[in-house]
Amino acid sequence: MPRKVENQLTALQVKNLEAGSYIDGGGLRLLVKPTGARSWVFRFTLRGKTRDLGLGDAGPDGVKLSEARDLAAALRLKVKAGVDPLGEREREAAEALARAQADKIAAVTFKAAAEAHIEANGESWRNPKHRKQWGSTLKTYVYPHMGDIPVSEVTTTHVLAALEPIWKNRPETASRVRGRIEAVLNAAKAKGQRSGENPATWRGHLKMILPARSKLTRGHHAAMPYAKVPAFMARLRAARSVGARALEFAILTASRTGEVLGMTWREVDLKDNVWTVPAARMKAGKLHRVPLSPRALAILAEMRKAGAELDAPVFPGPKGGHLSNMALAMVLRRLGHEETVHGFRSAFRDWGSEQTGYSNEALEMALAHTIANAVERAYRRGDLLERRVRLMADWAAYCEGEAVAAGDNVTPLRQPA
Repeated sequence: MPRKVENQLTALQVKNLEAGSYIDGGGLRLLVKPTGARSWVFRFTLRGKTRDLGLGDAGPDGVKLSEARDLAAALRLKVKAGVDPLGEREREAAEALARAQADKIAAVTFKAAAEAHIEANGESWRNPKHRKQWGSTLKTYVYPHMGDIPVSEVTTTHVLAALEPIWKNRPETASRVRGRIEAVLNAAKAKGQRSGENPATWRGHLKMILPARSKLTRGHHAAMPYAKVPAFMARLRAARSVGARALEFAILTASRTGEVLGMTWREVDLKDNVWTVPAARMKAGKLHRVPLSPRALAILAEMRKAGAELDAPVFPGPKGGHLSNMALAMVLRRLGHEETVHGFRSAFRDWGSEQTGYSNEALEMALAHTIANAVERAYRRGDLLERRVRLMADWAAYCEGEAVAAGDNVTPLRQPA
């Protein structure tokens, strides 16, 4: 039996030995690199496999010889008991890393996750006010309930605490807030900051708890029946405000609120009487040309001021910039109506379908809707602008009362040629 080698090194040798590997005994070795750097290594054999485990620096300020021998002795006992000290160290390191990551994740609050999501996506949002709305709605309705909660710990209880106070009396706002909470939590999950199901998901989750918006709002107020539009437009024309003109223009052009509020003079071609909305501001992400009726042109003439810059908003706010997103809705409220601005697009569509001979395709293009049929969409090159010139002129004339109305039965102004 070979003689056991133990305590072969002295403290002076540890300090002065040149580059090489030196055995002290009991699995303890001293490694000296050509640079002079020194370290302790414990070599052991377990289950037929030999492995090395570093025990630290052997320099003047590192692990002393006596300390290294004590460490080696403790490790020999573990090996004798069948414990792999290297595997144990790796597990401890992994656990420490997991704890550090958990602590890091716990430090990410819902507010911090939301702000990071807005910062990452804000530049891609078409409407410049969308970013501001995100921050303001979360600050008002969400942060008081779960802003300081770790995003990993947000539950359905937290989400309901934010939504229930506004779900019944402000359903549209509440629906948007829910969607924003859901987006923040989805982004957090993608970053590894939370796991499990999203507690702000509507389908199959919150839908089982909260009443649907359609049951909270009075559906007949969402869109004004087209038969009532001419009388409303007469009252609207009498209102003297920028918001009233913007709302009238939106109705005449069957446009969305954001498209009208973001409109600049650069987009208006007064030679061909066409307003071109850039793709960046369109819901479908595609450029949209809007024929301007005589009344729409009259509104632009009223809004036009001498020396107005091309990038200036057509409908400016009282403090500069664009009108707020709520400006048109507030005009409706002041006139005593509960319909939505968007509902006038539905009124236009119903009028076109029921009271004119215009094709479904022309009406859909006037609303800038994407053609549902993929084959038809692939072959459709134009935008039917010439046909839509007559369509929008007829709609404007109808809005000005140039039709015979008797209750819900409205006589078409004219049939297209």
